[in-house]
Amino acid sequence: MPPPPRAWQRMLSGRRLDLLDPTPVDIEIEDIAHGLAFVARWNGQTRGDWPYSVAEHSLLVEEIFTRATPRPDPRWQLAALLHDAPEYVIGDMISPVKAAVGPSYGELDDRLSAAIHIRFGLPARLPAAIKKRIKSADKLSAWLEATQIAGFTEAEANRFFGRIDPALLEGLSLHLRPPREARTAYLARHAALLAKM
Repeated sequence: MPPPPRAWQRMLSGRRLDLLDPTPVDIEIEDIAHGLAFVARWNGQTRGDWPYSVAEHSLLVEEIFTRATPRPDPRWQLAALLHDAPEYVIGDMISPVKAAVGPSYGELDDRLSAAIHIRFGLPARLPAAIKKRIKSADKLSAWLEATQIAGFTEAEANRFFGRIDPALLEGLSLHLRPPREARTAYLARHAALLAKM
């Protein structure tokens, strides 16, 4: 009988992360920040000299979530920052690909999210109301990205991501920068939020 396929990945920190059975002790923020800074949103199909990374997207989602939340709790701000953290090892799939892959992608994402949340002092499963507000911030971010760098018209973005409240996006801009800078910004925001918890 052949051995089971390898389901772990060696991280730059030296950790060995089992993708099918992740444990919080194998999660390091430096690995997450590094991985997300190198994962391109929109399959890299964006305007600009640098890919728009999942690290940048995560920073934007947390900023939108914070703007939309009166007296935000740092725990939920941290949850917003970490909302796509599993993508540091499983990559970012555009929605049509996720639909084609089926529920197994979501199950893998859920297991990784739970381990990441526990590692940083959050509940394994977020409260439904918080998850909904993070998803709303995620859609606003997607709308902004779609219209500013991914070639969508506003009408297309409205159809796929919903109509937006322009006030929530006022003054926001997208940052396309080298992975090193995105990683540094992500780590700094993570540290700032942990310090407030």
